[in-house]
Amino acid sequence: MVPVDERERLNLFEQTVLPHLDAAYNLARWLAGNDHDAQDVAQEATLRAFRFFGNFRGENARAWLLTIVRNTFYTWLRKNRPQETMVEINDETLANEDALIETNAVSNSTADAELVRQAIAELPVEFREIVVLREMEGFSYKEIAELADVPIGTVMSRLARARKLLQHRLAAEFKPGGPS
Repeated sequence: MVPVDERERLNLFEQTVLPHLDAAYNLARWLAGNDHDAQDVAQEATLRAFRFFGNFRGENARAWLLTIVRNTFYTWLRKNRPQETMVEINDETLANEDALIETNAVSNSTADAELVRQAIAELPVEFREIVVLREMEGFSYKEIAELADVPIGTVMSRLARARKLLQHRLAAEFKPGGPS
């Protein structure tokens, strides 16, 4: 996709990329954890997208834009919250917690949307990112792998761990006598 002039480039950008701004902001909001930082990340990502629009090959504008949002967020994160880095959560940790939590305590009929939202927001960023891309934006595992630049097995592993963490968190919330 090679625009003839700046006016055509702007028109193509508006038609191709701007329809996906809501998805860009949504991902930025979930990753950053608040509106102010999400606006900064989404704005910077949109500017980068426009600057590098000549590199876009016309395949999937939404995935392309969200890749830029993701990369912009991680650059922003290293600069603004260096202490919030990747968290190592292993299967052994989760398995030990399994013994403590009765998973039957979670019931669809008692699920509270705010508690679910809060539980997602508290996930480590690399897990939260995968949950948002899969469950909210509807990307396939393959698309997420390309977008996040990780192997598809990593996507599946992070999603499984994220779901397990959510299960633990929500089971604790909904367990009789648990935190509320």
